[in-house]
Amino acid sequence: MSSLPTPRTTTGHLQLTGLEKVFATKKGSFRALDRIDLDIAPGEFITLLGPSGCGKTTTLRIIAGFETPTGGDVVLDGDSIVTVTPEKRPMAMVFQSYALFPHMSVWDNVAYGLKLKKLPAADLKEQVESALTSMGLTQMKDRAPSQMSGGQQQRVALARAMVMRPKVLLFDEPLSNLDAKLRVAMRSEIRRLQKRLGITAVYVTHDQDEAMSMSDRIVVMNEGKVEQAASPAEVYRHPASVFVADFIGRANFLKVAQARPEGEGSARVAVLGAEVTTPAAPGATAGPCVLLVRPESVRLAPTDRAAIGGRVGRILSTVFFGESVEYVVESAEGNITAVEADPEVDKILEPGQMVEIGFGHERSWLLPAGGKEAYQD
Repeated sequence: MSSLPTPRTTTGHLQLTGLEKVFATKKGSFRALDRIDLDIAPGEFITLLGPSGCGKTTTLRIIAGFETPTGGDVVLDGDSIVTVTPEKRPMAMVFQSYALFPHMSVWDNVAYGLKLKKLPAADLKEQVESALTSMGLTQMKDRAPSQMSGGQQQRVALARAMVMRPKVLLFDEPLSNLDAKLRVAMRSEIRRLQKRLGITAVYVTHDQDEAMSMSDRIVVMNEGKVEQAASPAEVYRHPASVFVADFIGRANFLKVAQARPEGEGSARVAVLGAEVTTPAAPGATAGPCVLLVRPESVRLAPTDRAAIGGRVGRILSTVFFGESVEYVVESAEGNITAVEADPEVDKILEPGQMVEIGFGHERSWLLPAGGKEAYQD
C-alpha cells in the first residue's frame, strides 16, 4: 500500500447514556436495549460482541440514526444527535453486503459521498485518489463492482467510508462474507487505517477472533445489557461473569467445594482434591461460585494411578491439530478440556491413559456462579 491520508485532528467523543429501545410485537413489546451506558473516547476502536438478539446491531443502528431510541441519549462531542437524521451525522458505515452501486465504477463509488457534499472538484479528486491509493485500488478505479472479488469490493466500501473523514466510523459485520484467510488480512488493514487516521470506530461482529485482534475495548452484550466493557486481555483473563467467560474463548468451569476470601482480589478454594489460592472477581465468595480455568492453562502428566479422583483423570479423547493437541479428560469433577501448543508428536497422550491434572492457579479466575449451568455437574 502507498501513502495514507493525513491523520484526523477533529474529535469523535461518543457517549451513550441510558440508551433504551423497545419494539412493539404481536404479544406486546420486546426490550432490545435496557439502559446502555458507554463512553467511547476519540480514536478508540470499540467492538460490540454478543449472541444473536443481544442488542449489538440495534445499538449500532441507533448510533447511525437508522433507529430512534425509546429512551436515553446519543451525544457526539458534547452535542445530542438523537434528532439528527443519518445523512447529517458526521459518520460513515461499512456494511456486511458492501452496498456498492453496481452501475458505478470504483472511482465513482468512492466519490459518491463527496459529490453529495458538493466538494470542489480539485479537492474531491485529491481525496478520492488518496483513498484509492491507501486501499491499493488505483489500478481498479475504472472497474465495475461485478468485476471484482469480494475482498476487493470490501476495500472499495472501506475506501468510500474513509474518504468522508467521518468523526465516527461504523462497521456492521463487514467481513462475514469473506473467506477465513482474507478476513484475517482485512481486519489488519482496517485496524491499521483506523489507527493511522485516528477515527473513532464502533464495530459489530459475532466473530471473537475479530473482536480480540482489532479492539481497544470489547463490549460484551447479553439480553440488551452490557455484561462487560474492557480490553481484550481483561475480558479474556478476568471476565465479569460466567456468561462472558463462556462466550469469550473456551472455558472449564470447576465446581468449588469451598471458597474463602484471602486478601484483596484473591480467595482460597478447594478444587480437584486440593486447596489453592486464586485471583477472584469482586463478590465471588459471597455465594455459590465456580473456578474458570482456560484449556491452555491446564497441564497433564502421565501417572501410574489407576482410579479417577482428586487430580487424577482419564483421557477420553485426543485430537491433533498440528500446531496444538486437544484433550478431553474425565475427572471427578466432570470433563475438563486441555490444549497443548506445539506438542511433541511422540509424547501425545492416548485415550484411556491416566493423567494428573494441574493448572496455573495464578491464571485461573473465581467467579460468582450466577445461575449459569455451563460448569460440570
